[in-house]
Amino acid sequence: MTTMRTRRDDPLDDFSRRIVSVDDVSKTVYVAGTGPGVILMPEMPGISPDVARLARWVRDAGFSVYLPSLFGVDGAYPTTEAGEDIIRRACVSAEFRAFAGGGTSPVAAWLRGLARIAHAECGGPGVGAVGLCFTGNFALTMALEPAVIAPVVNHPSLPLDDPGGLEIGDDDAVALAERVERDGLKVLAYRFDNDRWCTGRRFAAYRKLLGEAFDGRVLPADVANTNPPPFFRDVVGCAHSVTTAHLVDEQGHPTVRARDEIIAFLKERLRG
Repeated sequence: MTTMRTRRDDPLDDFSRRIVSVDDVSKTVYVAGTGPGVILMPEMPGISPDVARLARWVRDAGFSVYLPSLFGVDGAYPTTEAGEDIIRRACVSAEFRAFAGGGTSPVAAWLRGLARIAHAECGGPGVGAVGLCFTGNFALTMALEPAVIAPVVNHPSLPLDDPGGLEIGDDDAVALAERVERDGLKVLAYRFDNDRWCTGRRFAAYRKLLGEAFDGRVLPADVANTNPPPFFRDVVGCAHSVTTAHLVDEQGHPTVRARDEIIAFLKERLRG
């Protein structure tokens, strides 16, 4: 199925642009909405208009959305050439552990600090964390912060060189399993069935670590949008981004149902 869209950059002018510092590291964060806090992390290669669209859907469902800029050009549509350059730079950045054996990405500590700030500002029982692609697993490692009570792991692509691996250090894995057991944490996850960046082996590894707390849902690839932006067509090369680039914005469509299930999960966990 194909969705025709006019591809223009997004000025993000309905978000407040803030500089947030955690442990002397400052990053730009786009904030909008009211209600319980949700940290929505961008997918590679950045805060595209599709990522911003998802942020607005979450905002309009009654949440305060915090959208941190972690890489790329904020609001830009992802082109093939620019996206490839952003990936190369991210893969050698000290903030990310893109390959097997690297353990938990250091940027997760900054994101946990952002979660603490969001919880202090928004109140409620805790905050949600939604990761996408390159940041997919960050939603899980953020749950080492007690304020994070609603992690959503979307098509996690790291480590890039191990389709059955998880981007997490051994000590953090143990601590996460303990928290799941202790606090009854639930983890919602999505992928397409033929995704070469997020395979069934990766979901099996999550299930091995988290047991029944891991709710991994798989959509058939043939429902994905067949007219994604050039980066997703040329570099990603398969159905991948369930709620952004490969979403088909039609009522009742499986990708829209996935989006609605994520929002329902956030409401259940953050509003009781």
